[in-house]
Amino acid sequence: MGNLLEPPRIPQSMMTMAKHPWVTEFPGAITVCDPDGIIIEMNQTAAETFKEDGGMRLIGKSLFDCHPEPARTKLKELLKTRRLNVYTTEKNGVHKIIYQSPWIKNGKYAGFVEMSLVIPDQITHFIRDT
Repeated sequence: MGNLLEPPRIPQSMMTMAKHPWVTEFPGAITVCDPDGIIIEMNQTAAETFKEDGGMRLIGKSLFDCHPEPARTKLKELLKTRRLNVYTTEKNGVHKIIYQSPWIKNGKYAGFVEMSLVIPDQITHFIRDT
């Protein structure tokens, strides 16, 4: 089966995260899909987060296969409407902010990027008035 944290062989045209080394070890999970919901990129944190589901071997797979209802319906809506979706979640006492945004390539809609970041227990909030 191979190492689940290593990417499968996919066309070089799809592998752009490797061109930006800061993304590889960024402490937040970054997953990128195309307009049809096919995962085209993941960083190491995302691979570790989803290792039970296949890790880097999820590249080339459909997000619809990874999400149960009602998340699947929400995902279809996001891909169709191309709108930003941001929320927080808690699992096993770990709080995260999930930021799902359309991404653009050469001026055209290219899919979605999801960033999942752990929210520290203590976080400072600043109100910046002009």
